[in-house]
Amino acid sequence: MNGIFSLEGKRALVTGSNTGIGQAIAISLAGAGAEVICAGRSSVDETLELITSKGGKAVGLKLDLADPMAGHDVFIDNGPVDILVNNAGIIRRAEAVDFTEADWDEVMDVNVKAVFFMSQAFAKAVLARNGTGKIVNIASLLSFQGGIRVASYTASKGGVAGITKLLANEWAAKGINVNAIAPGYIETNNTEALRADPVRNNAILDRIPAGRWGEPEDIGGTAVFLSSNAAKYIHGAVLNVDGGWLAR
Repeated sequence: MNGIFSLEGKRALVTGSNTGIGQAIAISLAGAGAEVICAGRSSVDETLELITSKGGKAVGLKLDLADPMAGHDVFIDNGPVDILVNNAGIIRRAEAVDFTEADWDEVMDVNVKAVFFMSQAFAKAVLARNGTGKIVNIASLLSFQGGIRVASYTASKGGVAGITKLLANEWAAKGINVNAIAPGYIETNNTEALRADPVRNNAILDRIPAGRWGEPEDIGGTAVFLSSNAAKYIHGAVLNVDGGWLAR
């Protein structure tokens, strides 16, 4: 692949790339020419097969970000990486009056603390070699809205948006682009119950101007854009990919 969107010669690491949005991002980056390190706490074999069967380049990496410092040495042990996609995330659901400290801490550790310290480790490696790099964080519509029954998730995704802007302010002049994607309602395992509920499904579709749920590939294409030279002057953006949800 040639041109402004090409990732030929680049190496990317995608966390949580075993399924859903993370898998689609890994496949899309590979399709644009990048070698992809597919990181996950569970098997990424399916993602590797989907990439390599089409002639792409990918390797797997066991990485459990329940320990938010688990990525401390990733960019030392796995050679130069040009693109980091912080996709891994978890969610816990309960009424705010019933929410536990454990559910708060577990989500914040994976969704915010790990994002910051993965980004820090990546930036240290890039700056040490006087290189350039791209960081793409996965935020959420709940970076802009409150939601219900997802207190720690909402707080964490607001945090992702804030961290994205903070790091962009510090690193833009040093050759590192930091941006985020805020997915809307996407067809993944996490939303299967919503799509199976006719009332909730119809209510969601009625709010989406595009009239459909998003597909993981919609996020993959956006990640390619933000990782490419086409986005070299974009810093600190939180790009909602939501079928128009926030416009309504």
